[in-house]
Amino acid sequence: MASVKPAVLKIAGISGSLRKGSYNRGLIRSAIEICNESIKGVEVEHVDITPLPLLNTDLEVDGKFPAPVEEFRQKIASADAILFASPEYNYSIAGPLKNAVDWASRGQNCWADKPAAVVSAGGFFGGGRSQYHLRQVGVFLDLHFINKPELFVQAFSSPTKFDSEGNLIDADTKEKLKQVILSLQAFTLRLKGEGAASEL
Repeated sequence: MASVKPAVLKIAGISGSLRKGSYNRGLIRSAIEICNESIKGVEVEHVDITPLPLLNTDLEVDGKFPAPVEEFRQKIASADAILFASPEYNYSIAGPLKNAVDWASRGQNCWADKPAAVVSAGGFFGGGRSQYHLRQVGVFLDLHFINKPELFVQAFSSPTKFDSEGNLIDADTKEKLKQVILSLQAFTLRLKGEGAASEL
C-alpha cells in the first residue's frame, strides 16, 4: 500500500505593519524561510492586510463583504493556526492589525478556536505591550495563544537584528523565532489530537 502523506499544517502569518521594510513583516518572512528550511510539515503564508478597507459596516451588502475582506476572511478560516507579528503603536496594537482582526470577527467569527502565537519587533520593550493587548482581544475572539516562548525583538539594540530592507539577519533571533513556531506547531497538533510535532 502507498504511504499516506502527512497533512501540512498551514499557518497564516499576519504582520500588523503595512510598511514594506517593516521589521514585523521581516519576522513573517523569516518564519516562512525557517519552515521551508528546517521545520517539517509546517507552511507559513503571509496574509497581507494592506488591501483591507477601514471597518465600515455600510460596506456589508446583503450579508457579503468587500472582495478584499472576503478573501482575507477565507484565508483565516482555512488556516490551521495564526502567527501574528504585532508592532507596538502608542503602547498598543497598530491600527491596521486591529482593523484586520475586526473584519475577520464580523458575522461568523473566523478566529474562533484557532491556535495562535504572537511575536513583535520594536523599541526598548520589543513591542511587548501590543502583544499583551492582542492577547486580551483574543480572549473575546476565542483565539488560543501559546504562552511560551515569548519573543520581543529589540530591533534597535546590538547586535544588528535586521538589514536595511527589514530582513531578519540575527541568528539568535531566528532560533528564538523557530522555537515559537515549533511550540505553535505542537500546540496545534495537540488541539487537533494528532500528537507531538516532528522536526527535520
